Amino acid sequence: MRRIFALLLTLAMALSLAACGAKKEEAPAEEASGQEEGAGERRQIRVGMECAYAPNNWQEDTATDLNVPIENLPGFYADGNDVQIARHIADYLDADLVVVKLAWSGLIEALNQGQIDMIIAGMADTEERRQSINFSEPYKTTEYGLMVNGDSAYADATTLADFAGASVLGQKDTMLDTVIDQIEGVNHLPAVDSVPNQIARLEQRTCDAIVVNMENTPGYLAANPTFKVVEFADGEGFTLGFRGSCVGLRKDDAELLDQVNAALTELSEDDRAEILAAANDRQPK
Repeated sequence: MRRIFALLLTLAMALSLAACGAKKEEAPAEEASGQEEGAGERRQIRVGMECAYAPNNWQEDTATDLNVPIENLPGFYADGNDVQIARHIADYLDADLVVVKLAWSGLIEALNQGQIDMIIAGMADTEERRQSINFSEPYKTTEYGLMVNGDSAYADATTLADFAGASVLGQKDTMLDTVIDQIEGVNHLPAVDSVPNQIARLEQRTCDAIVVNMENTPGYLAANPTFKVVEFADGEGFTLGFRGSCVGLRKDDAELLDQVNAALTELSEDDRAEILAAANDRQPK
């Protein structure tokens, strides 16, 4: 009887050890499963913009099929030409687009500090900015003009020289401000922080003219039909010294720069014109 009992006890212990061994063997499989899930997560592309520079970018409080949530402004969404360019690049990279709202003056610093991966904000590739960051090929060419009130003494101007003595306003930390000094005899007003503020000042008649991107003027005039845009003939307007609106990237992101340029080559000139025209049509009025 003792022998039978001893045999049964030995058998039970063996079965218990076997069970424990089986559980230990299952653990690596569970860990491997977790690693596979992590490896399958989609890449994120964090893009900085003002969300206040229509038709390039703006914010709204209702979700649509075209806009993107603003990460640091819950309940608001970004739309505009820049947003649609960013969506195209993110799709090309098979990545999730994250829009971060930032002040214009802080965009380059935020990029270089790693808070964002790209700047897509209608930013021109000026020589000064090229010292700090890299730029993609342009996704939008740029031409500058002046916008005035339709009954202004400057409404019939045709050259920069016609604005001698005028009070002209630009946007702070942009070429929309610095080019004003190309007008001989101009009253260069202290710059404001955004294009909407420029437009408000023109409407209030505290300035004679504001510097604008010509490709954005259809939207401006639709919202302000009493304004008039002065467009200059070749050689009579501003000298810009840059190519247009480009994607800004860190200096050490050479591979990402190549990927962005590859994505942009998929957009024809007609595609780009259509995206911008649609942004002009639906921008806030």
